[in-house]
Amino acid sequence: MGRKSRKKKKFALKGRKIIANDNPKSPISEQYRTIRANLQFASVDKELQSLLITSSGPTEGKSMTAANMAAVFAQQGKRVLLIDADLRKPTVHHTFRLSNTRGLSNFLVGRELLKDICQVTAVDNLEVLTSGPIPPNPSELLGSKTMGKLLLEARQIYDMIILDTPPVLAVSDSQVLASEVDGVMLVVRSGQTEFSAAERAKELLQQSKANLLGVVLNDREKKSSNYYYYYGT
Repeated sequence: MGRKSRKKKKFALKGRKIIANDNPKSPISEQYRTIRANLQFASVDKELQSLLITSSGPTEGKSMTAANMAAVFAQQGKRVLLIDADLRKPTVHHTFRLSNTRGLSNFLVGRELLKDICQVTAVDNLEVLTSGPIPPNPSELLGSKTMGKLLLEARQIYDMIILDTPPVLAVSDSQVLASEVDGVMLVVRSGQTEFSAAERAKELLQQSKANLLGVVLNDREKKSSNYYYYYGT
């Protein structure tokens, strides 16, 4: 491997750091904890045990947001399961350096038990269910009764379940799952996500009877404020 390739690989690994775990005192980590608190306040009438995180389009930061939110919930002492429900372009196994030979897709076709495919991570109290092999019919699998069975079973084991799902405007997978969880959070990227796209994503989620708890503005330029993330409804 040449020097250029080594540099690229090093940059890629660095880019997948879970800052809430690796640097918990940073301003960005504090913002993830603020989002966690706001989510808990937003669901005061009903316990928030399952949270779906999605975006309007690709490369808006949903997967890293999901990973960091899983970490900050785990830091509360909760037993957390992060599910990579993006059965088209999964990334969670890369983020946590885990094997992806078995995962969610295997469970959904009846070949594995949940307890056998959830993997421990370097983050205390946090386990991950990777996507598994990419199937030819993601929407059908995610909308199946078996997916409902998985979520029900996971509720008996974990205090918090976070699902990383595909972008809303790209495919229907997030809409299929939106009504099956306690809350949904939409991630948008500053300077990239068009307002019309975010608005359309919101409409599609609401049509799916999602409990939309809020929006995270990702990658906002730091100015006079120390806030990197903004959370609102």
